[in-house]
Amino acid sequence: MIELDQITAGYDRRTPVVRGASLSLAPGEAVGLLGPSGCGKSTLARVAALLHRPEAGRLTIDGEPVRAWRHRAPRRLRTAIGVVFQQPRLAADPRLRLVDLIAEPLRATGRREGAARQAAELAETVGLTGELLRRRPHEVSDGQLQRACLARALVLRPRLLVCDEMTAMLDASTTAALVAAVESYRAASGAGLLAVGHDRVLLGRWCDRTAEWEDVATG
Repeated sequence: MIELDQITAGYDRRTPVVRGASLSLAPGEAVGLLGPSGCGKSTLARVAALLHRPEAGRLTIDGEPVRAWRHRAPRRLRTAIGVVFQQPRLAADPRLRLVDLIAEPLRATGRREGAARQAAELAETVGLTGELLRRRPHEVSDGQLQRACLARALVLRPRLLVCDEMTAMLDASTTAALVAAVESYRAASGAGLLAVGHDRVLLGRWCDRTAEWEDVATG
C-alpha cells in the first residue's frame, strides 16, 4: 500500500533529522516503528502522512508516486490517510466542541450534510458519550480529547492510519481502549496501520511486525 524509499527529511536542509530511511507497509498490514525520542521517526511518519515534504527520496501509495504534500496533494490521497498525534491539545482547535472537532474533516471536504450525526455515531465507537460531545477541549481530559482526535482521524474512512505516539500521554486503560478502537476499525475496513512509538511491548502486541529505527534509517 505504501512505500518510503531512501527518504531524507527535516526542518533545516543543513541538518536533516532523517537520512536515507526506507519502510514499506503491505495492504492491511500493521507496522510498528520503534525508536528513541528525537531519532526522527515522527518526521518520517509525517512524510508518510503527506504532512511534510522530504528533501530526497520517494513515497508511493498503492503504486502511485507522491509528488505533492499537504494541501497540494490530491484529495484522494490526503483523505486516504488518517493521523493521530501524540499531544491532542496541540492537534485540536480549542474553539470547537468535540462533535465539531470530529466532523471537521467531513466539512472540510464538502460533506456537511449529516456530519454531526456521523460524528456522534463514530464517537460511540471510541468511547465518547453524547454529553462529552458538547464540551470543548479544555473541558475534557487528555484521554477524552485523544478519543475525539482518533474519531476525527477515522471519520473519512482512511485506508491507512498513522498513530504517532498516540498513547504516550495516556494511562493503561485509555491506551487499551484506543488500541481496541483502532483494531476494530481495521478489522471492519482492512486499513493498514503505521504505529510510531518507543514502547517495544505495546508495539509488539499491537502490530504484525516492528521495524527498528536503526534498520529503517541506514543513511
